[in-house]
Amino acid sequence: MEPVLRIEGLAKSFTLHNQGGVTLDVLGRVDLALRPGECVALHGRSGTGKSTLLRTIHGNYKAASGRILVAHGGGWVDIAAASPRRVIEIRRQTIGYVSQFLHVIPRISALDIVAEPMRGRGLSPEAARAQAAALLDRLNLPERLWSLAPATFSGGEQQRINIARGFAVAYPILLLDEPTASLDGDNRQAVLGLIDDALTQGTAIIGIFHDAEVRERVATRLYEMSEAKAAA
Repeated sequence: MEPVLRIEGLAKSFTLHNQGGVTLDVLGRVDLALRPGECVALHGRSGTGKSTLLRTIHGNYKAASGRILVAHGGGWVDIAAASPRRVIEIRRQTIGYVSQFLHVIPRISALDIVAEPMRGRGLSPEAARAQAAALLDRLNLPERLWSLAPATFSGGEQQRINIARGFAVAYPILLLDEPTASLDGDNRQAVLGLIDDALTQGTAIIGIFHDAEVRERVATRLYEMSEAKAAA
């Protein structure tokens, strides 16, 4: 099966302007292909650039060199060289991202935060909210919280909103950064069920899973992040 994501010679560094312009090489030559229906777990000790790699794939960080080729719109687009407008389009249609933190919008309800990606794909507000409600229910978020803005929610509650938003549409590629962190056993199982469903439907997943049990449960293979590839 053909890949939907090809990373070729990807490197990323940060320049510390407040420390005399020191440059830190964080990623050095990452080569990786991701195919539909597989879950690649980034593996390696803390500081080897796992979260940086996800953020660079998503276009949050600009690559120093290399290519991030995404199957999008019937062709290949290099995220590393794409315009901001093109990156936003790819995020809406092709690449979903569940980070460790929910970036909340003041006064926007949890239900509408989850519904927004579906509305962005043309679903009616009523249908989007109904599907968002089903996801929040599946993730055991109490209905009394759905109409509230989540700024004051617990970390676990915010994480479940983040997860519901990430799984709200069937992205061909999904990036997961510690999706089960802050979750108890029941909610961890609910997230594993969403991952299983996505893989069955052909979604290609690349993620960070520090919980060994979760990693062994969902990963189809590991990609080793080492000092040879990254140095923080």
